[in-house]
Amino acid sequence: MTKYDLNAFKGIIPAMNAVYDENGIINSTVIKQLARHYAEVGVQGLYLAGSTGEGPLQSVEERKQVLEAVVEEVGNEITIIAHIGAPSTQDSVELARHAAETGAHAISAVPCIYYRLNDNTVERHWQAIIDSTDLPFIAYHIPATTGYHLSKQLLRKLAAQDKVIGVKITTESAYELQQFKQIGGENFILFNGPDEQFLAGRTMGAEAGIGGTYGIMPELFLKIDQCFNAGNMKEAQKWQFIVNDIITELLSTSSLYGACKEMLRLRGFETGLPRMPLPQLRTDELPKVSQLNDKIIEYIKQSHS
Repeated sequence: MTKYDLNAFKGIIPAMNAVYDENGIINSTVIKQLARHYAEVGVQGLYLAGSTGEGPLQSVEERKQVLEAVVEEVGNEITIIAHIGAPSTQDSVELARHAAETGAHAISAVPCIYYRLNDNTVERHWQAIIDSTDLPFIAYHIPATTGYHLSKQLLRKLAAQDKVIGVKITTESAYELQQFKQIGGENFILFNGPDEQFLAGRTMGAEAGIGGTYGIMPELFLKIDQCFNAGNMKEAQKWQFIVNDIITELLSTSSLYGACKEMLRLRGFETGLPRMPLPQLRTDELPKVSQLNDKIIEYIKQSHS
């Protein structure tokens, strides 16, 4: 039995987009506005400085600034998970300790950025992070970007620790998700990563979802989750298919992050451009993104009916 309230982590958790001003500087004012918006929509929490949050492209001080702004605005209302994965264990530990001091509710980390590591080195890296604070830890399994595939052997060792409460799993295999859940057990949370298979993940054991496209349509993911929890699978499937059509259109643009940021701008949140070397949205794609934004807003209205 874990000492942590796992219910605080179950549900829809948007991976928050990075927020910059026109000069590419962290904009705490808009960060707070966006965090307030998500809290009012009714999400379970926010995941900060992961892939969507461009954490790997930000300095340690910038990532601290983002977390401080979000915790100050909504830290007493929703669950805040700070992704503190960094190229060096030293930076990750510093960010973990800052997260504990600031008031985050959990920390999360990829195994490494750039270097290809084996189980022993990943275990040492993660264990140093786990031991650095009393916060619960969520491993981030995303082999497509890290080049590391979390083994069942290491997962068993991690899951045996009270502080390790779950895994954010971003792979295309719902089977692997189910296997991870079986290893972790009842008091171990699986956070579904791929947005396009949120419902599939829920049916295979995930209790929560963390995703980048949640940020432009959290209401639709809340609708899927609501239908699933009510046992209305046909309706849940309908909304997942709608979400997948939207994701397909997003992926047809030159920049997924750029398209999402443009939609947020259209809704009054000036989040700036993706930080280089991430691609930016082409100007000729702006009408297409605007039309897609209108479509999403209409679906959101329908989801409330």
